[in-house]
Amino acid sequence: MVPAVSADLSKRLVPGELWRVVAPLLPSFAARPQGGGTPPRDQQGVFTAVVYVLTSGCAWQHLPPTFGTSSATAHRRFTVWTEVGLWRRLHRAVLDELWVRGAGDRAPVAR
Repeated sequence: MVPAVSADLSKRLVPGELWRVVAPLLPSFAARPQGGGTPPRDQQGVFTAVVYVLTSGCAWQHLPPTFGTSSATAHRRFTVWTEVGLWRRLHRAVLDELWVRGAGDRAPVAR
């Protein structure tokens, strides 16, 4: 059995406050109608793996197995999230959260 990614690394990559902003923005992945396949992966774990790849410069195919998801799943979710505009919406949501806290301004973000 492959050990899970350390809680410390996971919290550094995606702190709880960030996850609370991200979670409602993620599209759900339903089970395949024809059945079969593997059960859907934990969204937070996959998101953390994607953040790891994007911030570390690691190639998708070298994603450590300790993240509990395959590089193919992480890349597929990244692609879907990009296609549905997740990164733009997440950027806006983080800026809005900073503004509410008095730590940012309401500068326009390209839509």
